[in-house]
Amino acid sequence: MYGVVPETSVLYVLQTDVLRALPSLPSQTPHAEGVSNDEFRAAMSRLAGGVVLVTAHDEDAGPRGEDVGMTATAFLSVSIDPPLVLVSVRNGSRMDDLLAEQPLWAVSVLSESQRHIAGRFAMKGRISDRLLFDDIPYKRGPRSGAPLVGGALSTLECRTEQRVEAGDHTLVIARVLGVDLPSAEGGPLTYFRGRYRQVG
Repeated sequence: MYGVVPETSVLYVLQTDVLRALPSLPSQTPHAEGVSNDEFRAAMSRLAGGVVLVTAHDEDAGPRGEDVGMTATAFLSVSIDPPLVLVSVRNGSRMDDLLAEQPLWAVSVLSESQRHIAGRFAMKGRISDRLLFDDIPYKRGPRSGAPLVGGALSTLECRTEQRVEAGDHTLVIARVLGVDLPSAEGGPLTYFRGRYRQVG
């Protein structure tokens, strides 16, 4: 388990995929301080974000373990020296529970031709991730043991350094242990106003 930093020291970063995962509340009911959930969602949906697949291997799920994946746009670089990245995960989600125990994980930066992968791992209510990887080309990262998607623009293998509770999400800050650039073809997949889009 990793120590939790008090919320007062939070670097609070939320983008569209995070906002979609928020529980439904009365649409126009403002919080004690600030705007309503719908107003906040509408404003943040105007911020375009790159789309990544976060992956990790759950060694305790069955005799051979299980690969777990999560589509995210709330992913960014934090520092170059040392190389640090951050991803925001919903509290109580499968990925949150796994990353609380498993420090090693990976990120595949999806290309514009990989919209189907983003949509597949953004589905809610799925029972298992095992079948979701069946027809996706990937290799297992030598440092993380996590799936690295073939054809991604880049892949990063990471080790958690810090977990920060921020409202209904947790910010996972990690050191980048290794990178690969498997594909130079095509542009990035982005998410803007509730839809996956291509640049240009």
